[in-house]
Amino acid sequence: MSSYETSKVLGQVLSTDCPAREILEHLTNKWSVLVLRCLSGGVHRFSELNQRIEGISEKMLSQTLKMLEQDGFILRTVYPVVPPKVEYQLTILGSDAASKVNYVIDWIEKSLPEIIENKARVNGKN
Repeated sequence: MSSYETSKVLGQVLSTDCPAREILEHLTNKWSVLVLRCLSGGVHRFSELNQRIEGISEKMLSQTLKMLEQDGFILRTVYPVVPPKVEYQLTILGSDAASKVNYVIDWIEKSLPEIIENKARVNGKN
């Protein structure tokens, strides 16, 4: 995409044809957020990520890693050894995105008591 084409879509995320919507969907997906959180702590193998992220299936983890790699947020390194060794780490772009995601996660965790209280009040359980 040329810089002219890019400038036409910047700031247009509310528009149905904005390409940023696809990336927004990728980054705000529950599993992507959790993968970025894990990888912000350093390099991990598939099995490590699968163990750390409770509730994710191997298929979903594989799809999430592939999507984040295609978007340029993570780097997948395959080592020519037997058995195969594959590691995942954040790219510079991914590290920047992870810092934003981690900020939101930290805010949610800090605000969780108030959020739970509000939910209970609205649902008539207080």
